[in-house]
Amino acid sequence: MLRLGLGAAACAGHATIAPRALSRAQRTPIADAAPIDAAERAQRLARVQQAMRRSGIAALLVEAGSTLEYFTGVRWGRSERLTGALLPVEGEILVVTPFFEEPRVREMLGVPAEVRTWQEDESPFALLGGWLRERRLGSGPIAIEQTVRAFVIEGLRTAAPDAAVASGGALVDGIRMIKSPTEIALMQRATDITIAAYRQVAAQIVPGIGGPEIGAALRAAMVALGGAEPWGSAQVGPGSALPHGSRVPANVGQGSVVLMDIGCGVGGYRSDVSRTMVLGAPSAEQRKVWNQVHQGQQTAIAAARLGRTCGSVDDAVRAYYEAQGYGPRYALPGLSHRTGHGIGMDVHEPVNLVHGEQTVLAPGMCFSNEPGLYLPGKFGIRLEDCFYMTPSGPRFFSAPPPSIDDPFG
Repeated sequence: MLRLGLGAAACAGHATIAPRALSRAQRTPIADAAPIDAAERAQRLARVQQAMRRSGIAALLVEAGSTLEYFTGVRWGRSERLTGALLPVEGEILVVTPFFEEPRVREMLGVPAEVRTWQEDESPFALLGGWLRERRLGSGPIAIEQTVRAFVIEGLRTAAPDAAVASGGALVDGIRMIKSPTEIALMQRATDITIAAYRQVAAQIVPGIGGPEIGAALRAAMVALGGAEPWGSAQVGPGSALPHGSRVPANVGQGSVVLMDIGCGVGGYRSDVSRTMVLGAPSAEQRKVWNQVHQGQQTAIAAARLGRTCGSVDDAVRAYYEAQGYGPRYALPGLSHRTGHGIGMDVHEPVNLVHGEQTVLAPGMCFSNEPGLYLPGKFGIRLEDCFYMTPSGPRFFSAPPPSIDDPFG
């Protein structure tokens, strides 16, 4: 995926992409997907409690973010005021939030839970410590989800000084990495919306248009098609050789490489798709590199086999590219980043398709497949399609495009 601002404004007077009025058929072309329900959240809690028992963990601390939403349904932004949860090895979850936020938290809560509130002149950590003592969990160990902030951990240590603190990263990742059919269906719908947006906007990419205008049009199309929280941008010409783009403005011309990386959310789950096109006739070099990246994707999907390590997928791609004269390893021109990342509620989730990653591929895991090639000062090509592991092997959420002459499929 690409994480980038829109950059400098494009020059006045060049081509723009006007919003398109969509027909009824265009507004609703994507099959609906069921949301995560209370039964699935209960299964998640049961799975993590079982894992906690195996590991000797007394409770798991999470704060606002995707893991809190994953287990409780509460979607909350982080601030200096703690909203979080303790998941005990047995029994009902505790949610802690400021008093004035309680009604909104209860509106979102998707599981049975006790909610305890704190006033502005009180400590939320005293609530956590008191609850642990009441439940006779105060001596821990208490697992900490890996994104919990330092001041929250220190507050817990102060409120529960007898509790041993342990890392909860592996505990949480082991549950979240394996996606259910409902989760995969939501990701499929988000991907279908993303592909439909590409196809709507593709014909409007004309000489004079700027990368920011292309990105804005793609985001608007995803919203019109039902996607939430769209993100993404487009890089033109030499800017496409920088994996996370350039802030130097550039407009499309004949023969320009246009690298686009976009996605959206459906029901809290994400898509992530990259496409690269050339306006007009591609050069022999552009065609060659595009075809090599296309083969890089196929090399990755062929290597993604149950029982193999995630790192072996990256190794297979890098070996192919090195045989084509790129690299070695992460050197440019070549593939300067990992082959892929995990994806789900967050666009980037554990684990990665990167050299040395020893996690074994298993059904339900979801990844991006984006082995781009970058030629500094010239252009970059990236094709990105996510896939998920099934009992019979990997399956794409979106089919890679067939050729540089048909870059959107």
